[in-house]
Amino acid sequence: MLKTFSHLLTLLLLAISLLLSGCQPSQSHAEGVIHLTLWQGVNPPPNRDVLQKLVERFNREHPTIQVESLYVGQGDQQMPKILAAIVGNAVPDMLWYAPMLTGQLVELEAIRPLDDWWQTLPIREQVDPVLLESMQLEGHIWSIPFGTNNVGIFYRPSLFKAAGITKPPTTWDELRQIARQLTRDTNGDGRPDQYGMLLPLGKGEWSVFTWLPFMWSGGGELVAEGGGRRAEGGSQVSSSIPHPPSLIPHLTNSGAIAALELWRNLIQDGSAILSGPERGYELDGFLAGKVAMQLTGPWTLGQLQGMGVDFAVMPIPVGVKQATAAGGENLFVLKTTPEREKAALVFAEYVLSESFQTQWAIGTGYLPVNLKSRQSAEYQEFKAKQPAVDVFLEQAKYGRARPIFPGYNRISENLGRAIEATLMNQSSPLDALETSQKRLDLIFNPQ
Repeated sequence: MLKTFSHLLTLLLLAISLLLSGCQPSQSHAEGVIHLTLWQGVNPPPNRDVLQKLVERFNREHPTIQVESLYVGQGDQQMPKILAAIVGNAVPDMLWYAPMLTGQLVELEAIRPLDDWWQTLPIREQVDPVLLESMQLEGHIWSIPFGTNNVGIFYRPSLFKAAGITKPPTTWDELRQIARQLTRDTNGDGRPDQYGMLLPLGKGEWSVFTWLPFMWSGGGELVAEGGGRRAEGGSQVSSSIPHPPSLIPHLTNSGAIAALELWRNLIQDGSAILSGPERGYELDGFLAGKVAMQLTGPWTLGQLQGMGVDFAVMPIPVGVKQATAAGGENLFVLKTTPEREKAALVFAEYVLSESFQTQWAIGTGYLPVNLKSRQSAEYQEFKAKQPAVDVFLEQAKYGRARPIFPGYNRISENLGRAIEATLMNQSSPLDALETSQKRLDLIFNPQ
């Protein structure tokens, strides 16, 4: 049965890859010019415009290498396309994606290791060393950081002022109290039309990414230490999925339970509203003044700067300790031909450069990965005009990265299901996490 399903899945992915290859735009290939494709899911749309201008600049400066940037959807939408392209041997030359995909791409032997190139890279010392963790797996370098960020809470100062709130919350208790104060019936019809906070509905990676800061702040850990999760009676649970020995999922920890209880309480208080399914990143309610607080990151600054809407940023309120989720996407070079891979690495060096990182950061709000860019006069001038950037830069030292070993996608999927079940009032936080943990035990320790 399993073999039949696997065969059908392979056939399906092959069919999708044929469709994808048929949709590739035709290009005239001038002699001596290498044409490369970059698949990306940059969002919101203004940020894609920034990227396009930077790609066009690269193409002008490198007439023998021409890069085409193609938007292929958000993360969850990209995965079927990426897998189909790999199975169908029709991969792009470069991929812009979160580094948690590293383990899966390495297992599929789809990406080029970058160790030799990295060791001789002239600007290697300019890259923030904190980001090395996102580049590495099992002692090898597989990608380079395109931009970095972390999760905070954007809020509308005008709505805070109207509700008599003089400062943003710094603890979970304050967050819950202030969310109640911000939930108001402004038109007198007896129903709230302004909510304290937006929470993401859905089981995709966005919900997980924005919830993890609360789990870590509550003192929780996504994986157990010491080689395995302790089963009943103290025995250790081993795993059938390749992974570093300390990375075993442990969802039923006290921090996870507390964080889910906080989100459930905000919903049950009536002071938080759910986003559309898998649309927790959209800002419509925030921009319209229907939502006073929203979880998002510095990439939102590029969109907000031209909207004429008042906004400010606060760090994630503290449960037990300060924490946030470190995010950002990396650039992967896929296995194609030596000539194409060499050309892709020229573009990769351009992405890491001070010039690229400064323009990318100013245009989108992402934090620069290049240390010289952060200290440049142009970026310092931008920071002076946009104080929200300092909140994210200061919070970065509390950032935690999501694990990049091959099994992370399974953990994320099941954690997302627990978050969704809790917010939809289908299960208690503990029951939802226990159900997801049982599914993970079957995956990581099949009997």
